[in-house]
Amino acid sequence: MTAPSASAEIRLDAVRAALEPHGLFLRGTLNFASVDAAPLLADGRPAASVALIGNVGGSLWQPFVRWREDAPDRGGADPLDTWSKVVIGEIALAIGATAYFPSDPPWQPFQQWAMRAEGLRASPSGILIHPHYGLWHGYRGALAFDKSLSVDGGRLTAHPCDACVEKPCVSACPAGALERLQFDVGRCRGHLRSEAGRNGCLKRGCLSRDACPVGRDYRYSPDQLHFHMAALSL
Repeated sequence: MTAPSASAEIRLDAVRAALEPHGLFLRGTLNFASVDAAPLLADGRPAASVALIGNVGGSLWQPFVRWREDAPDRGGADPLDTWSKVVIGEIALAIGATAYFPSDPPWQPFQQWAMRAEGLRASPSGILIHPHYGLWHGYRGALAFDKSLSVDGGRLTAHPCDACVEKPCVSACPAGALERLQFDVGRCRGHLRSEAGRNGCLKRGCLSRDACPVGRDYRYSPDQLHFHMAALSL
């Protein structure tokens, strides 16, 4: 793969500036050591690198809400995905990058990319936990380039769950879906279909996620929590 170039760094500066009004951030960069591990660019060549794009806490919520108010059909069936594609897709087009999204095939390994780019690991719920943002962050897309990129900031080494003895996320789950420190999807979804689940997690947000003490200042607003829970296909 090619070495990082000045032009690539200039493009990342443009990406940061373009993302800022939308409450999105450049979360990390990753270079591919082998073409076998690289996704394909729009022209069929293997990518040299990707830059991950996402939210920190509720940073995207108000820009998304404003866009949705003016969008036809309020953004359709999957408005947050549609908004992400509009915002990130326009940036990709402007700088000649290829955009990838977690909701679109061919499915790209976003969690693996994030673990390599930022040094994150999964919490018992399966959500990647950040030492500062806790469970209150997400990845909305990625931009792929034909040149390698400099590492964007330092990769994190601390994993909050290692130092957490009491594991409040486990005891707070009303479905017992984290009892083995591994997320039981069936138990969770079964609880959400019950009356207790509809009046609890489905209305106010995941109680297990809310019990995590890391990153409390970045907790999503009640409106955003309700939006995400209502979007689940039960």
